[in-house]
Amino acid sequence: MPSPPRIAIVGGGPAGLTLARILHTHGLPSTVYEAERDPDERPQGGSLDLHAESGLLALERAGLSAAFEAIARHDDQGERLLDKTGQVLFEDNEGADRSRPEVDRTALRALLIDSLPADTLQWGRRLVDVRSSADDRWELVFDTGVEGPFDLVIGADGAWSRVRPLLSPYRPQYSGLTFIEFGIDDIDRAHPGLAALVGRGKVGIEGDGRMIIAQRNGHSHVRGYAVFRVPVDWAATRFDFTSPEAMRTSLLEEFEGFAETIRDLFRACNTRFVARPIHALPVGHRWNPRAGLTLIGDAAHLMSPFGGEGVNAAMLDAAELAAQLGQGPDWQRAVAAYEAHMFERVIEAAQGSAEGAATQLSHLGLAPTVAFFQAQQAARRS
Repeated sequence: MPSPPRIAIVGGGPAGLTLARILHTHGLPSTVYEAERDPDERPQGGSLDLHAESGLLALERAGLSAAFEAIARHDDQGERLLDKTGQVLFEDNEGADRSRPEVDRTALRALLIDSLPADTLQWGRRLVDVRSSADDRWELVFDTGVEGPFDLVIGADGAWSRVRPLLSPYRPQYSGLTFIEFGIDDIDRAHPGLAALVGRGKVGIEGDGRMIIAQRNGHSHVRGYAVFRVPVDWAATRFDFTSPEAMRTSLLEEFEGFAETIRDLFRACNTRFVARPIHALPVGHRWNPRAGLTLIGDAAHLMSPFGGEGVNAAMLDAAELAAQLGQGPDWQRAVAAYEAHMFERVIEAAQGSAEGAATQLSHLGLAPTVAFFQAQQAARRS
């Protein structure tokens, strides 16, 4: 009987960990190599909404649906759009149907890590190179040594994947949008007025070519983003990220003319600020098959965050690739079948996210943004 392929997964985010977990349920061992030294090396980002047909389906196939309920936030699914005066332009109180529960990235990652055998995940393994070995096998060169050879290397290593260049010449392109991330701690107790402004889900506030997005996370934390349509290097010259006081002052200046109750979001924020230029791969990104290599998640189809499909598409990649690999010993056929289906499946989501990025902060004012929100709502309800 043929032995199972030796599988390496590069990247310990939702896609890579979901893949490793579902492979484990199929009796297929894998090793996940993660550059971070431990789970707490850096914040994992904001809240995610998982969709029944993708993220939640992947958790079901991973045997983690019941465990997920312990960390899911079903009451935080609402979404609103306001103008700079605070007038409500759009509202979707989605929480009533409980179809897209929110979850903190950190909690989801911990759930997936805890579901894996102890020897599956290796921390502090920063990939330097991928080099070919004999018989279409591959070795992984890390800053701590060489591992392999592997029959199958799966790049789950995100936007700036080191595996992708072996398959595709494309690099993510800047969307024109830069997010300045900030956070507000203990908002319900310390800032009840701002808690009411944000609501139980996410609020967007737009005007004068500027936007604020504030999203409720767990533990009474709100993660916010000041959004600008600017050159890619603009934030580095406009803001002093070494001084929280200077950051608050600069953000207040940028949003002069917004209602003071809205600008209070900046007055209340903590000391951590991060610039996040938004990049994406081309809609329809694909590559020619290459034995022993494939990609999932952002490494395969990086999208803007508008539309909320990125992590859901990534987890569905993991579920579908694992299902194919679990069907039998012909793993090369399995990878080819996964890629052919994935290339077509993600086009709609990529188009939606690209439209969302193009719509935000339009020179036509708020009407295109409202129309985008309405179209997203209609698509969810259809």
